[in-house]
Amino acid sequence: MKIAVIFGGKSTEHQVSVVSGTSVIANLNKEKYDIYPIYIDRNGLFYKYLVPVSQIKVLNIDDKITEIELIPNIVSYLKDIDVVFPVLHGQYGEDGTIQGMLKMLNKKYVGCHELSSSICMDKIYTKMLLRGNGFNLAKDIYLKKTSQGYSLIKDNWDMKLVTIEDIDKEIQTKLNYPVFIKPSKSGSSVGVTKVKDFNTLEYALETAFKYDEKVLIEEEIIGREVEVGIIGNEVLEASRVGEILAADDFYSYSSKYKNTYSKTVIPAEIADNIAKEIQQLAKRAFRICDCTGLSRIDFFVNEDTHKIILNEINTLPGFTEISMYPQLIQDLGYSYSELLDKLIELA
Repeated sequence: MKIAVIFGGKSTEHQVSVVSGTSVIANLNKEKYDIYPIYIDRNGLFYKYLVPVSQIKVLNIDDKITEIELIPNIVSYLKDIDVVFPVLHGQYGEDGTIQGMLKMLNKKYVGCHELSSSICMDKIYTKMLLRGNGFNLAKDIYLKKTSQGYSLIKDNWDMKLVTIEDIDKEIQTKLNYPVFIKPSKSGSSVGVTKVKDFNTLEYALETAFKYDEKVLIEEEIIGREVEVGIIGNEVLEASRVGEILAADDFYSYSSKYKNTYSKTVIPAEIADNIAKEIQQLAKRAFRICDCTGLSRIDFFVNEDTHKIILNEINTLPGFTEISMYPQLIQDLGYSYSELLDKLIELA
């Protein structure tokens, strides 16, 4: 079977994708598959490797790709590929873009299809869908940046031009400080800032708006950050609940990929009934968002009230050596290689 592994890409998570993609290549069964690594650079150009697959090593977050050659026609190159494994995080890879392209080419691919990928990539629309189905979610404020300035999107979807002072007042009325300001369509905590008062509000907004025209301001949730890995299509397997112990003030990009003091605990030290409820909620969210193949569902659990709050759905979670999703599924009894086999089988 011919497997194309596509990684890199135009998103802000390019380097994370490089680490994930090379991890997948290193762990695929070389006797079972003919592997075709495909690297997408930051400009969206496709490249193939000039070295044998056996020589491709797992790269670190800041390593550069070398010994590659431009693929002049990606459509022709994919012609004889049986299954594509798009190990692409963020926009142009996790948002339904490449999934739509592969669907048009009649190519099987690993992971969620274009609709579920698009929905889950957009935090605002994910929350709309889940809130309408009874999930507990963080309270939020939705902003857009237009040619005229900041626009507040009200609950009835009317738009209102607002100043920084207006936004500050809205936060104090609806959420209270501290808050988290984040791009609606970004991952790996890129562009996310914790804001404790008015002084850093404008800076945090401008940081988030660098990555998306839509921004969420969310209340801070005091609680433990836990995650569940889902694998399957019609029949779903949910991992045990894992917990993130972040070294930073929150689980930032640095904590995820550069700070070795952050760690994961599987299973999380929470009551069995809470863990079972989280697993059931994860499966339900997976089905509501029409996901297929795999996802990692993230939650907060309030330590005092035990209230479970869904944070987000990751349709192509990290596949690095320290990423939570492979660890969660390996805890189910799969080896890393068997996990990849299963995902290809589900494509």
